[in-house]
Amino acid sequence: MGRGRLRIYLGAAPGVGKTYAMLSEGHRRVERGADCVVGFVEHHGRPRTEAVLQGLEQVDRREQAYRGAAFTEMDVDAVLARRPAIALVDELAHTNVPGSRNTKRWQDVEELLRAGIDVVSTVNIQHLESLGDVVESITGVRQRETVPDEVVRRADQIELVDMSPQALRRRMAHGNIYQPDKVDAALSNHFRPGNLTALRELALLWVADRVDEYLQQYRGEHGIRSTWQARERIVVGLTGGPEGRTLIRRASRMAAKGSGSEILAVYIAHSDGLTAASPKELAIQRTLVEDLGGTFHHVIGDNVPDALLEFARGVNATQIVLGSSRRKAWQYVFGPGVGATVARDSGPDLDVHIVTHEEVARGRGLPAVRSAARLGRPRIVAGWLVGVVLPVLLCLLLTHIDADPGLANDMLLFLALTVAAALLGGLWPALASAAFGSLLLNYFFAPPLHRFTISDPKNIVAIAVFFWVAASVASVVDLAARRTHQAARLRAESEILSFLAGSVLRGETALDALLERVRETFAMESVALLERAGDVAPWKPAGSVGPRPVGRPEDADVDMPIGDHMALALSGRVLPAEDRRVLGAFAAQAAVVLDRQRLVGEAEEARRLAEGNRIRTALLAAVSHDLRTPLASIKASVSSLRSDDVDWSEEDRAELLAGIEDGADRLDHLVGNLLDMSRLQTGTVTPLIREIDLDEVVPMALGGVPEDSVVMDVPESLPMVSVDPGLLERAVANVVENAVKYSPPGERVLAAASFLGDRVEVRVVDRGPGVPDEAKERIFAPFQRHGDAPRGAGVGLGLAVARGFAEAMGGALAAEDTPGGGLTMVLTLRAAGRGGAPPRVTVDGEGRRTDGGEPVDSDLERIRQKAGPR
Repeated sequence: MGRGRLRIYLGAAPGVGKTYAMLSEGHRRVERGADCVVGFVEHHGRPRTEAVLQGLEQVDRREQAYRGAAFTEMDVDAVLARRPAIALVDELAHTNVPGSRNTKRWQDVEELLRAGIDVVSTVNIQHLESLGDVVESITGVRQRETVPDEVVRRADQIELVDMSPQALRRRMAHGNIYQPDKVDAALSNHFRPGNLTALRELALLWVADRVDEYLQQYRGEHGIRSTWQARERIVVGLTGGPEGRTLIRRASRMAAKGSGSEILAVYIAHSDGLTAASPKELAIQRTLVEDLGGTFHHVIGDNVPDALLEFARGVNATQIVLGSSRRKAWQYVFGPGVGATVARDSGPDLDVHIVTHEEVARGRGLPAVRSAARLGRPRIVAGWLVGVVLPVLLCLLLTHIDADPGLANDMLLFLALTVAAALLGGLWPALASAAFGSLLLNYFFAPPLHRFTISDPKNIVAIAVFFWVAASVASVVDLAARRTHQAARLRAESEILSFLAGSVLRGETALDALLERVRETFAMESVALLERAGDVAPWKPAGSVGPRPVGRPEDADVDMPIGDHMALALSGRVLPAEDRRVLGAFAAQAAVVLDRQRLVGEAEEARRLAEGNRIRTALLAAVSHDLRTPLASIKASVSSLRSDDVDWSEEDRAELLAGIEDGADRLDHLVGNLLDMSRLQTGTVTPLIREIDLDEVVPMALGGVPEDSVVMDVPESLPMVSVDPGLLERAVANVVENAVKYSPPGERVLAAASFLGDRVEVRVVDRGPGVPDEAKERIFAPFQRHGDAPRGAGVGLGLAVARGFAEAMGGALAAEDTPGGGLTMVLTLRAAGRGGAPPRVTVDGEGRRTDGGEPVDSDLERIRQKAGPR
């Protein structure tokens, strides 16, 4: 039984017609005789969607009970038992009610696909997991219901359901998407033209990337090497020199002229050792190209023009940007240069742009760093040609001219060829040139001619001196070339070691970045940091970069042990011995970075455990005293009431019952604060924001304090605030109770609200002893009570819970001195529709979105709304 096929209708926003298109496809399949059923479709009360749903077989939904309410979800077992050929499943990113077999609906769909059932589904672009931050920055709404990008990318077919922002807004205004009472809010919030245009562009680009993946796969399968100019791809060739930044910025300006253009910066490294490019400069250029939206690539190749063109054709590039050569004029005798070669061999499909910069003709600096004994095959061949072939040509030239330069001048000309052979090929081509030149001088220019004998003793000395001078010059030139290469290598090594030392001082802890630096420095395919627990334990990767990293040091081309149970394994080529010194420094730094990462994690865990231990200790102290006090009062009152020895009057019974009720209220308050603090510590406070008037919340928060102990001043002219009413009520209640507790007898607390700019402030003012400046922040810490507060006054969680709730709603809580003595608590809240950070989710009392976003069709959201702040 094969896996089913998945087809997804992708939209940019609610209401573009995804569900309608899916149901229409279901009708087409049924008309063609296919067995198609509706697994789950939510029509949201839209009449056209409800109409097109008619005529399709629907599998009964499964009822799920949660917190005393019944909800419906797709019945996966029923669909599997029905076993249709095609199942229509709406809202791929939907979150199932707790208690369901799968957390997300896309997991239900995976079960159907594994059973061989084809699935047609829908999803909006804002529900893709990787785009959550982008969508939140555009719309101000954080999507809680998401689906992993890979699930959508694996779909066999993705169809974009598109609609212009103007047409979508007209559909909204006509009432085809939301109920009439929600239209105005939606058009002024989520469905603004700018939001819809940005979301539409996101959807188009995402689908375009998916199409591009198909195109690359097709070109690879069919071996197509020519460029198909489906979209502009600009390759920037980097040398590691300072001109790279100019080239990247120039390419960025070129890409900006065409929508959807891509920038791909590529650095070609030789395969025979350390790169001559500055690691610091390459890192700067990598960061620059990534900041401009491009990608950085590291390619290995000894022939730079060929490697660059191979890369450009492989990524289906349309343009190549190169810098004008930094070589001086005389250096062109060694070849036309990379730019000219690439332009000549690029063909008609690739445009090559040569960009000028400030480093033009200033010299290329030190040669590429290679081993001193390995000059490369092209240079060695050139050295032998200059040392052996050119003397023959020179000899033919000198023997066919009428003028006789003289033996001394002939020797100088041959000596020049010997020096050139030393410069190009090293010592041995130069020595061969000296010996061969001596024989040619003897045979053609020293009497008697055309015989390997010398009649004049002076000529014998001259030729001997020529050979000695030629050999000496060749040796010195070769030694100088070796020293130059060694100096260049040492410079590259010093820059790398300086980079490592700087990273230690800066405390950088990115292991992957360090391993990527190793891969680029030594031109490797992959690098892995391996470790094991013991001598016979299996190796495990602590970090790796590059394709196909090895799992054991024995399988690597190069391995560098780090202690007894750790090793750095590199794949790609065998390194020369002189490179291992720098590799050892990298390996040691990798071990330090790994240890630092683990120490940071352990320190954080230790801090968390210490904080938890402190809270547990304080909680035990609270339980041992603060909770026992009301329990003891309740126990004594109950025991007294149950006693048969005393005949209690009605007044006494009422007083004892009032004591029981007071103790129970204190217990409820203490336990509530403990539970709230626990939720804040574990990060499970999820505010459900909606717009509300303060005068609807503040009076309810005063129910736990004695009457006439608080004066409330909340003007009716205040704007509405964007808050979670339940959390706000608890926060205000805790602040007011704390103020009443510390106010002198007869002094009433003032709770006043005011409007400033884009925020609303609630000030709770008391005339108590106040708090010193150095303790104003400490009073908000859990289990903190300032001064000589009595032990029975609580566990010290009220203000901590109040601040936690305020910050969870996007507000703040701070303490100020009251003029004339006392403490003022300032609770700052966001005014509705007055700027500031937009709320993540706004719903009304029935769980419907009021910010114009997609309806909260998840029953889980409505459960949370009805459950209140606890």
